[in-house]
Amino acid sequence: MNFPVPTGAAGFLARYDAVRARLPGDVAVRDAAAASFRAGGFPTMRDEAWKFTNLRVLADLSFGQSDRSDHAALLARLPAIDAPRLVFVDGVFQPECSSVPAGVVMGRFADAPAFGPLARPDREPMVALNTMMATDGISLHVPANVDAGVIVLAHIGTDKPSHPRHRIELATAARLTLLDVSLGAGTYFHNPVLEITLADDAALTHVRWQDEAPSAFHLATIYADIAARGTYDSFTLTLGARLARAEMHVRLGGAGGITHLNAAQILTGHQHADFTTIVSHEAPHCASRQTVKNVLAGRSRGVFQGKIHVARGAQKTDGYQMNQALLLSPDAEIDSKPQLEIYADDVKCSHGATVGELDADQFFYLRSRGIPEAQAREMLVHAFLTEALDTVSNEPIRAVLEHAVAGWWERNPL
Repeated sequence: MNFPVPTGAAGFLARYDAVRARLPGDVAVRDAAAASFRAGGFPTMRDEAWKFTNLRVLADLSFGQSDRSDHAALLARLPAIDAPRLVFVDGVFQPECSSVPAGVVMGRFADAPAFGPLARPDREPMVALNTMMATDGISLHVPANVDAGVIVLAHIGTDKPSHPRHRIELATAARLTLLDVSLGAGTYFHNPVLEITLADDAALTHVRWQDEAPSAFHLATIYADIAARGTYDSFTLTLGARLARAEMHVRLGGAGGITHLNAAQILTGHQHADFTTIVSHEAPHCASRQTVKNVLAGRSRGVFQGKIHVARGAQKTDGYQMNQALLLSPDAEIDSKPQLEIYADDVKCSHGATVGELDADQFFYLRSRGIPEAQAREMLVHAFLTEALDTVSNEPIRAVLEHAVAGWWERNPL
């Protein structure tokens, strides 16, 4: 049966009240999140953190609640790499499509619900909504000194709002590479929250490929807490969704911690994508690097908000962020807001932003050599993106991303 479900704050609160008694986990935590969401509702452009991203269109929509059973075409789009995969459809784990990774302790939120200590539903409205409505998710614990290799975490969306709640914990000197994939078909809302905890000397490589359906909404919030000499190496490729936002909160809490928050956003039509990061340097001798590239065509709009906060005791901090945008249309728009907030006196921090269009001389050179216009544009755009994609060191995963970019270009010839 299909019936519309309003997605405004009142609609989600009504849905929560209706299912509250059947939701897993601590109801007091959910009630506190519901109270926060009831007080603030969806964020608006009056909120500084959301001044460039308007959720009004999301709040005014309704989604169906039909149960689709044929996801074969969407599952076929998952990357064919030799790695265990954990598949979710509309926020619910699918064991028949998944394989349990060896050497990792795995659990489901639905079986043992636990809201981690990092997320802040009192401050983040979309996290409050997730905390209210989460019914499933995955938890992964990699024991000390174990290299868990590559794991694929895949989400397939159809026409339901979904609020997966995931946790990843790496013990001392553990290693993991996570390919985080979001695909779908139809009009739906994907609102995941992921909490990451890295112990001393642990290293997580987190590659996100967001290629949601053209009419979907993707609002992801990621928290990472990094201990001494830990490394969180992240890359986000945004290709899909009508409206997307990836919000990353990273805390460097131990000396010698490192984080890389790199991204590429390739948009066309009326797409809107927001990449927001908050990196908190709270210990000495830590480093953070951010390179975010945007390719914007049609009437698309890209957003980069990057904040580096250096606490008073975080001496010898090395922080860097760069946002570069390539505008392929006079109607495309980029909003860039890099920020530094520094309270220590022995640091090296810098930020920058550039906006431009295709280099006319390079374009003329390629055209003069007989290269067709569309191919010349693609070659120049690919060269622009190479620096960002090259930050992904795992060759099979980088090949997956390059194939995804090539597929996007075939679907959207410019």
